[in-house]
Amino acid sequence: MKRRDFIQQTAASTTLIGLGGIGLSSFTAAQKSTKITILHTNDVHSHIDAFGPEDGRNANKGGVARRATLIDAYRKENPNTLLLDAGDIFQGTPYFNYYGGELEFKLMSKLKYDASTIGNHDFDNGIEGLYAQLPHANFDFICSNYDFKNTVMDTHAKPYKIFKKDGIKVGVFGLGIELDGLVAPDMYKETKYLEPIEIAQDMTRILKENEHCDLIVCLSHLGYHYKNNSKKISDLKLASVTKNIDLIIGGHTHTFLPKPTVTKNIEGQNVLVNQVGCYGLYLGKIDFYFDKNNNKSANGTSILV
Repeated sequence: MKRRDFIQQTAASTTLIGLGGIGLSSFTAAQKSTKITILHTNDVHSHIDAFGPEDGRNANKGGVARRATLIDAYRKENPNTLLLDAGDIFQGTPYFNYYGGELEFKLMSKLKYDASTIGNHDFDNGIEGLYAQLPHANFDFICSNYDFKNTVMDTHAKPYKIFKKDGIKVGVFGLGIELDGLVAPDMYKETKYLEPIEIAQDMTRILKENEHCDLIVCLSHLGYHYKNNSKKISDLKLASVTKNIDLIIGGHTHTFLPKPTVTKNIEGQNVLVNQVGCYGLYLGKIDFYFDKNNNKSANGTSILV
């Protein structure tokens, strides 16, 4: 299929299933000269194959091969593209039981993921099991609030990373959920969980003030929202009590958002929060536009795979 026709059909299918774009109204609607595209997944849970025609509401959806076709088309449309994952790469199909995560990391590497954070299920073969698969991952793990100092993962996860695309500096940091109560202690060993709001404040200060990033993205495995637990840190809560985060890419709660949520930060500025369900059924796509003064605007949607 010709790339132009493929993208047009993809856009049409997006409209048909009720997925639309959104604008960040507090961002300056300036002349759009540089476009940065963020593609993202979360909670893929070892789903390599597409769902079959008999698989209920997920029939004929998903699959790494189809995702690769989508990603390739969008990269050709805009070379200034980042591909990110919000964790829980492991656990959910016999592929993980048999290969222990090797296949997942190899395929993500072939798709040229730029970075991922770490989810609770990524410890399901223990921290040693996660570490053992790292040679198969040609992308970075970014997790700012897990202290791995006394574990085999020490130095193998970065607190943040900066990507430069066409003169635009994109700073990415990551936040993992508290493992206690979700993962057996002998699986994560001496990994220390650091309070995510404090870490987010530190990371945004570093990325904004020290590194002078034009765009700041948080890869979060905290969960989108918790109705019955106001004390639990979620993406929406994180956005409301911090500043300088432009986009939170979420995971953990398997929340499907047809388009990103626009919420306010502590200074009343808009923050995009997005999550695309689970199992690789959808691909998130957020486009940021920068004018010559680096004023930015954005729109986003979720693409059916």
